[in-house]
Amino acid sequence: MLNKQSNQPDAARGGRHSRRAEIIFRSLATSAGAIIVAAIALIALFLLIRAVPSVLANEANFFTSSEFRTSDADHLQFGIRDLFMVTVLSSIFALALAVPVGIGIALFLTHYAPKVLARPFSVIVDLLAAVPSIVFGLWGMLVLAPRLEPVQAFLNEKLGWLFLFADGNIPLASGGTIFTAGVVLAVMILPIITSVSREVFNLTPRAHIEAAQALGATKWEVVRMTVLPYGRSGMIAGSMLGLGRALGETIAVLIVLKTAAQPGTWSLFDGGYTFASKIASAAAEFSAPLPTGAYIAAGFVLFALTFIVNALARLAAGGRVNG
Repeated sequence: MLNKQSNQPDAARGGRHSRRAEIIFRSLATSAGAIIVAAIALIALFLLIRAVPSVLANEANFFTSSEFRTSDADHLQFGIRDLFMVTVLSSIFALALAVPVGIGIALFLTHYAPKVLARPFSVIVDLLAAVPSIVFGLWGMLVLAPRLEPVQAFLNEKLGWLFLFADGNIPLASGGTIFTAGVVLAVMILPIITSVSREVFNLTPRAHIEAAQALGATKWEVVRMTVLPYGRSGMIAGSMLGLGRALGETIAVLIVLKTAAQPGTWSLFDGGYTFASKIASAAAEFSAPLPTGAYIAAGFVLFALTFIVNALARLAAGGRVNG
């Protein structure tokens, strides 16, 4: 009886300590989340405040103009049409190349390759993400571009009637086209798509796979009926994360892409600037508030575009978890 009475105060003290620890942990977790949200909001607010005066002083249409002249602070003329076109076209092209390859690699590593090969190969693919952007840019300009020129010439000759492969405003021999930049970006985002897809495929319930095998399904049928449907949201999320990475890439694209002398077209054989490369190319000129604000306005559009893409990726990943 005495032992029971003596244990009750200890249990009460243990319960109070647990509740206190729970409150502290919840407060720390909430504060960490609030800091991230506040940082994103403050970045957006800073960009907006610095961009509004320049947009109001702009003498061209911000959304439809292809000009970007900020040398004369009294007569600003800048628009994001070409920047948006080159950014989206190069990123979507990179995604179209990287997604099938990334998913194929993930399937090979999780369901086809022997474990003795899958583990080191996975490490190699993941290490690809550690290669600096400038290395990818130099590789794309010096190694990849000359080898892609015959491919681009062939596509231009055979599929030139399609706007994607029509003649651009820079010579194909220069190599600095959206096509080349897209291939470089595809290699850069490949580790992201492969890593996310591989982890999702590994989470496929073993019971689903064994049930398909018990029905006499082949390896491909098992993958098609169980693995791919289960990992659909993860594949979408990985693809969107890769797209967000491609949209914001700066140095590699700045090195590879050649500037088009005329307003751009929706052709993979054109050149130009993306949002990020345009801002980086003019960083040395950020001296006057209004010209600087023009580039900040372009940066705000890129910020919003990347934020939307990553939010969609989060929703896709959340749909898998909630399901």
